[in-house]
Amino acid sequence: MSDENNQMDALYDKAAEIADRHLVAALEEGGALGYLVGVMMVEAAVNAAAEATSREDIVRLLKDLTEQIEQDIKANPGE
Repeated sequence: MSDENNQMDALYDKAAEIADRHLVAALEEGGALGYLVGVMMVEAAVNAAAEATSREDIVRLLKDLTEQIEQDIKANPGE
């Protein structure tokens, strides 16, 4: 199971690296519209993921992400 977890972590890290590289490029290209480009990329990513998996999986993942953001807000108020 540990090898399987390590492989999943490596895949997750690689996917995050690819996504981050493209997000940075899109934000730079967007210039003053960067904030809107970021929001639209989230929407496009959610739509693409919903087609690749189930909507229930996406809802669960978005709830997890929301919880992480809320924890960050509590841990770092005012940021």
